[in-house]
Amino acid sequence: MFHLFKSKPVLKDLIPCNHVDMHSHLLHGIDDGAKTFEDSLMLVKALEGFGFSQFITTPHVMQHVWNNSADQIKSREAETVLELEKNQITLPFRAAAEYMLDDNFVQLFQSEKLLTLKKKYVLVEMSYINAPIQLYAILFDLQVAGYIPVLAHPERYLFYHHNFEEYLKLKKAGCLFQLNLLSVVGYYGESIAKIADKLLQKGLYDFVGSDVHHANHIAAFKQKVKLKDLTPLKEVIVNNQFFGME
Repeated sequence: MFHLFKSKPVLKDLIPCNHVDMHSHLLHGIDDGAKTFEDSLMLVKALEGFGFSQFITTPHVMQHVWNNSADQIKSREAETVLELEKNQITLPFRAAAEYMLDDNFVQLFQSEKLLTLKKKYVLVEMSYINAPIQLYAILFDLQVAGYIPVLAHPERYLFYHHNFEEYLKLKKAGCLFQLNLLSVVGYYGESIAKIADKLLQKGLYDFVGSDVHHANHIAAFKQKVKLKDLTPLKEVIVNNQFFGME
């Protein structure tokens, strides 16, 4: 009788052996992620042990906080790849960026090329306090410029939790959604785990990301998943193969 109640799996056991990660903060000393190359190395090795086989790391680009230019990011990428190779790590590893949706971002994509996940797919985020006033105008202009917005961790924007229709509006406006994997173990809180579950059940997610910054995030991959139905999560994880390096 007790066998009817199966124990929930831990998150790391749901990661396939060829997983492509498209959201992380593995470049050292460039944002709030890895502080040193030793941190970068530890994080990459840990994720590799879970089944991650390719990395598109995405340092923040945020005015007045992380003023990273494309040249700075690509320079640190090249440096990191060389150091990883010295440590016998030759997994595909490259950098894109996670752009804050603000006025500076509009000026940026109108004046220079963005660092994309693949082709025209660009990772964007919002403030956790509130959505930008001109959100839909920014998304429209971004798409007119030829880009496809992938919204990072929509489940973490608490101001949408009591207005679920806004998620549907974002999808209709052309946003793809990226789930933070740690949301499904409750790392960011119970309310975020519940919204992540609801978004999964509604089929609104397109991709997943580790959003790994540090060792505490790695440890959380060993926690149990809080979802009742794992099928939608497994399907979205598979979607990440889209970002595999050709």
